[in-house]
Amino acid sequence: MSFSLTMPALGESVTEGTVTRWLKNVGDTVAVDEALLEVSTDKVDTEIPSPVAGILLSIDVPIDSTVAVGARLAVIGESTEAAPVVAAPVVAAPVVAAPVVAAPVVAAPVVAAPVVAAPVVAAPVVAAPVAVPPAAPITQPSDAYVTPLVRKLANDLGINLANVKGTGVGGRIRREDVEALSAPVVSTPAVAHVPSAAPSVSVSPLRGTTVTMTRLRKVIAARMLESLQVSAQLTTVVEVDVTKIARLRDRAKSTFEAREGVKLSFLPFFAVSICEALKQHPVLNASVEGDQITYHGTEHLGIAVDTERGLLVPVIANAGDLNMGGIARKIADLAARTRDNKVTPDELGGGTFTLTNTGSRGALFDTPIINQPQVAILGLGAVVKRPMVVRGDDGGESIAIRSMVYLALSYDHRVVDGADAARFLVTLKERLEGGAFESDLGL
Repeated sequence: MSFSLTMPALGESVTEGTVTRWLKNVGDTVAVDEALLEVSTDKVDTEIPSPVAGILLSIDVPIDSTVAVGARLAVIGESTEAAPVVAAPVVAAPVVAAPVVAAPVVAAPVVAAPVVAAPVVAAPVVAAPVAVPPAAPITQPSDAYVTPLVRKLANDLGINLANVKGTGVGGRIRREDVEALSAPVVSTPAVAHVPSAAPSVSVSPLRGTTVTMTRLRKVIAARMLESLQVSAQLTTVVEVDVTKIARLRDRAKSTFEAREGVKLSFLPFFAVSICEALKQHPVLNASVEGDQITYHGTEHLGIAVDTERGLLVPVIANAGDLNMGGIARKIADLAARTRDNKVTPDELGGGTFTLTNTGSRGALFDTPIINQPQVAILGLGAVVKRPMVVRGDDGGESIAIRSMVYLALSYDHRVVDGADAARFLVTLKERLEGGAFESDLGL
């Protein structure tokens, strides 16, 4: 009895998917829950497991084809039905054991004498390249267009992805591309020279190429353009002194990590403060559908995450109800699973306000684009030390080195006025500069 494998529903809003890679070939044996193929959707890339055990009888959807949810992908049959197909290649095995090759060559004593000397010389030559890979770890380019599974394979094989030309859709590097280079890379002594040039100049595999947009990139492009077309966006920037938070973080980060299991970065401080400010200024925690404005009663905080496939925004549901430790754990968990392509589609929707940490790459500030149908997004710049004029308790002024950061708030002027945005930023600035987070950190 055969079983038809169909495109599963990978989220409430997902209606179709693109087959990016088949992990099995027709005639292969498949176990229950064994990964059968890789599928890309608007939100995630994921592996589709086989719900039954048997033989893969047919593949109905080729690579890079997009089909709707419910469409048939493949047919899996019982092992007894496909047994002859699997057994056929075994017949060719006796050809390898032909005795004719071994008998005359081994018996010739005259040939044996020079042959013995040759391997002795060759032995140290073989040993030399074996010692090269451990001494020269591979530094992979951060912009390589590749899935986490293929990147891991390249690391295991000692292959630099900058030297691999992708043959998948949009120039994506596939498993076959990496495996094709595995043998030459191991035996080529030139690999030892790669690390010397990599730190200064690492040439991207996309250089000089023309590629087709991936499905996710098309979705990002369409939504960003739509956001700019449907809303009146502008950005207000304030400068915040986070010196007290920096000192508090230095005091608490060791005990915090031991207690919560995650490192204490600046991000949880901003997330907690944003949720508190949104409760006081719900006009920023709103969404627009047509001529209807909804002021949300909960704070679902989206955190922008940079991945190899593109920018994704997983959501911390009910972030306003979490303390510092809870938010820190949620940020670490969602960011890791998003980068490893293990986040679910439902975790990528439902946000009411978005925080993007552009400062993680050193940017002072930018003008982020609103994630529709939300009405605001906050860009967090890099925390840098600068000389600032500081007023003392006695009213005197002095110059001191302070930890400073820019906060850039983009908002929809259809709903949010400039005064509303300014009031929200002032509330946020006062909370951060006050630095009263001792109770949140258990101090």
